[in-house]
Amino acid sequence: MSIKEHTNTPSVDESLAFYVQRVRKSLGLSQKELALKAGVHLQSIGKIERGKTTRLNQKMRSGLATALEVPCEYLDAVCRGMPVSEFVALKFCPECWIPGTAPDSLWNDARAKFCSLCGTTLRSRCISCNEPITSMKYRFCPFCGTPYKPKV
Repeated sequence: MSIKEHTNTPSVDESLAFYVQRVRKSLGLSQKELALKAGVHLQSIGKIERGKTTRLNQKMRSGLATALEVPCEYLDAVCRGMPVSEFVALKFCPECWIPGTAPDSLWNDARAKFCSLCGTTLRSRCISCNEPITSMKYRFCPFCGTPYKPKV
């Protein structure tokens, strides 16, 4: 776990408030920017970061996961105070994904195997070196330099 994106994995003793604040700051986002990216009210982000909210509804969960560029399972684990049982890599559709953007929240559902838009098999590993994809912020694998999306 040597690259920076792995630091977005929650620890067992981490509260939702601390986790959201830590990941938000690592992405260089303000609370207002996070709220806009997540599609939620600024006050909701403030409540979460002050520890007033410890449970997330589906809209908040998927919006935050997308905005923070983490799998929904990470937020579930933090809310329940449980460890992330196994590393959950980000998944994306090689046909629909636009490089440099966050993956669709439906792709990161633990049960999702195929794209809900086009039916293509979702990809969670580099096609060249088979390392798990941990961030969709960049267009290339940090280990081997292969582009995540093949050129058309």
